[in-house]
Amino acid sequence: MTYNIHRAIGMDRRFRPERIHQVLEHHRADVLLLQEVDDGVPRSRHVDLARELADLMDYPHVAVGHNVKLRRGRYGNATLSRYPILRERNIDLTVAQRKRRGCQHTRILLEKVAGHPHELEVFNLHLGLSASERSRQLGMLVRSDEFSSMSPQQPCLVGGDFNDWRSLLQPIFTEILSFRCATQHSRRHGRSLRTYPSFSPGGALDRIYYRGRLRMLSSRVCRLRVSKVASDHLPVVVDFELH
Repeated sequence: MTYNIHRAIGMDRRFRPERIHQVLEHHRADVLLLQEVDDGVPRSRHVDLARELADLMDYPHVAVGHNVKLRRGRYGNATLSRYPILRERNIDLTVAQRKRRGCQHTRILLEKVAGHPHELEVFNLHLGLSASERSRQLGMLVRSDEFSSMSPQQPCLVGGDFNDWRSLLQPIFTEILSFRCATQHSRRHGRSLRTYPSFSPGGALDRIYYRGRLRMLSSRVCRLRVSKVASDHLPVVVDFELH
């Protein structure tokens, strides 16, 4: 699942982490990619949202990448996993003097078969608001050591809040980088899962791209009534099978 939780501040402007918990608990994804996750910020009662959610749902493995430092506290992306996280690093995607952005990379050990590990590379990102900024940020991601060292066969997910209203980045992922888009239901008509704003979604901002030995089984947005108010985004849930 990828979900911009908007700091657990809903459309009614109230901090209600229990609503985010209700949405996450309903789907119980093996891997959670969360964006806009507060840590020690007054608006969210100074709590460490990533750790609190992980404790509530018994996720044993948590990685947090703080991108923005506030006067009191900070926030960024968080990856929660039911499988061991072998490696993590927050890749800086900040462009010039614009707002700080990042992509959190985690390497997740799914299982061992005959002594050989099956690993999944996960990139959890939150891109900028302008098209030119997002294009540069994608270039920074592709040139990072974590991304450039992967083989095309390595199972890999790139997900998060792309802020890509016009799907300008999609041809780069699908035609140049050989990814497939899990959140686009029809290539012919270009219909993507719409997630923003949550109460009446018109934009497909939250996406998951995948590559390597993965087969997509299904993809959907959350239809729970509470998800329309819990955050300004709807979460995307995708089921994969590892070859």
